Amino acid sequence: MNRNRRRFLQASAGAGLALPFVRSVPALGQPSVFAHGVASGDPRRSQVLLWTRVSGASGEAVPVRWQVARDPDFREIVVEGEAMTGPERDHTVKALATGLQPGMTYRYRFEALGERSPVGRTKTLPRDPKQVKLAFVSCSNLPFGYFNVYRRIAERNDLDAVLHLGDYLYEYPNSAYGDGTRFTPSRASRPDKEITTLSDYRIRHAQYKSDPDLQEVHRLHPFIAVWDDHEITNNAWTDGAQNHQVEEEEGDWFVRREMAVRAYFEWMPIREPEPWPSQRTWRSFRFGRLADLIMLDTRLVGRSRQAEWGDVAGMRHPGRTLLGARQEAWLHDELRASKSVRWRVLGQQVMMAPQLGPDGNPENPDQWDGYEVSRNRLFDFLERERLGNLVVLTGDVHQSWGMDLPRNPGSGYDPATGAGSYGVDFVTTAVSSPSSLLRRLGTESAIAAEVEGMLGPNPHVRFAEAFHRGYCVLDIRPDRVRNDWYFVPTVEERTDAQQWAAGILVASGTQHGVRADAAPEA
Repeated sequence: MNRNRRRFLQASAGAGLALPFVRSVPALGQPSVFAHGVASGDPRRSQVLLWTRVSGASGEAVPVRWQVARDPDFREIVVEGEAMTGPERDHTVKALATGLQPGMTYRYRFEALGERSPVGRTKTLPRDPKQVKLAFVSCSNLPFGYFNVYRRIAERNDLDAVLHLGDYLYEYPNSAYGDGTRFTPSRASRPDKEITTLSDYRIRHAQYKSDPDLQEVHRLHPFIAVWDDHEITNNAWTDGAQNHQVEEEEGDWFVRREMAVRAYFEWMPIREPEPWPSQRTWRSFRFGRLADLIMLDTRLVGRSRQAEWGDVAGMRHPGRTLLGARQEAWLHDELRASKSVRWRVLGQQVMMAPQLGPDGNPENPDQWDGYEVSRNRLFDFLERERLGNLVVLTGDVHQSWGMDLPRNPGSGYDPATGAGSYGVDFVTTAVSSPSSLLRRLGTESAIAAEVEGMLGPNPHVRFAEAFHRGYCVLDIRPDRVRNDWYFVPTVEERTDAQQWAAGILVASGTQHGVRADAAPEA
């Protein structure tokens, strides 16, 4: 990492800086210095990354002080320091708070330009837990509606972290995919164009982080995030994207990709890879002997161009790769090293389980179905190393799915026992983006009938729903994991309501999901 980027990540920790934190607040009518909130991310046992952004600093460099405490009133400060930020990183700030205790909840805050930030809450990874709870989400589209899902997650006090599995924002102009002018105040995309430049991506990130519900979930929970495609542009692969047209003056693909990646690392509470610049977001987190969380990039680093829709021969071509050789080798090393833990959890973007059409063939080339050889290599590795207890967490499709993970649901797999399954795939629906079925069919009953018709060639499916928006909570214990889907009734207006929709239990050693009879106990 070069010197300029390193100085923003490294903070000069010092127990007892000379100047006390100021207590001033913005003058009436003036925008807050911390208009985009505070966030934490990528927690470890003894450290966590802190994030904020300084508004109103114009072009100058700004010192930003930060503190971490055991208590909400900051009577027990455990570490503090100072970082510098400036226009070269859009006045965003990252500080790595170290020397923390495992499995502890901490409060943190920033101070800059005479103003103090809101107080954030974060948590370090536990040393050897008996239980871990992770919420996971994807696909938050500002013009499609309110982020009620984020608010419901923010209100939970039982989570160790929140996983964001991509499509944190969308690249389209207003009305291309949702019309934000329907809401008050307007949620229309800014700038009102397809974003392609560094300035465009920064402005769009800033707009999303101005949302109060998104700010609140960031303030109260540490995030572990990866991108999907819309942080760059739709249906991206390593060397291009469906929604990138040079002839329409969208510029060089690699320049656009670099600008989107730079803005993402500036605006998200994620550790910046070394050496910089880099597109590496794959990384892992260990929850003692209970679970390894392995985060993958199935979008930018190693993905071959998608086959055409329904081109089964193209989807099965032996030269196709989803992860790329380097990331795939790393994944195998991480899985091999996880033999000492009970559960292996993959956080990633696109559906891994097969999803077959009426003719028994895969249809969607953007999912793991479109990279069958890559998926088979993973299954071959799991077989060879005798690794089970695999749980895959997925976003992307704006639908809810709970599935076993066979190679082929129609051959060598027993849906009654799960024999032939390599694990389970839990797919969370969107924060606000509608499913393709919702946009096409409109009503809940019509969508339910369509989903029911999809189950025939897919006996490995335990739960499927494509109408509601919501989130999932994965509850990991030594003897089982449980995934629960929670839905909000609408994103068209603000609401405090949510409902439990379904749960799936997976007993250790079975690789097989079983529907829960009722919602989990509070």
